[in-house]
Amino acid sequence: MTAIVTRPLSDSTDSLLRFALRSDATLCAALGLLVAMAADPLSRLSGLSSTFEWVSGAALVGYGALLYVLAAVPDVRRVGVGVVAGNVGFAVAVGAVLIGGWLPLTPSGVVLTISFTVVTLAFATVQYLGVRRLA
Repeated sequence: MTAIVTRPLSDSTDSLLRFALRSDATLCAALGLLVAMAADPLSRLSGLSSTFEWVSGAALVGYGALLYVLAAVPDVRRVGVGVVAGNVGFAVAVGAVLIGGWLPLTPSGVVLTISFTVVTLAFATVQYLGVRRLA
């Protein structure tokens, strides 16, 4: 009889961070698919072009897929720190764009953008807590 000894994929201290990263990845990819499929009606609602909506949706799908893969790396703390920084940076950039009025958003588009940013910050908070648990 032989025994196979394998290293565990994760330990209990990184489970919150991995869960938060995978949840973020899943929601981004799902929302990206929805945005890409409904680009034309969504563009009328948001005030942006259909092409912009489709490209944004495709980018979210790609980001979601990449994030899901990165959530499985052995040193997930580095990934977590990078994703938290990226999510916070994204929120700051969106705030600057909204305050500056640089996009031709309708009132519905502003509400949708703020809602997406609030969800992004909520994920960043949980991911931060997961990173802190690893420290």
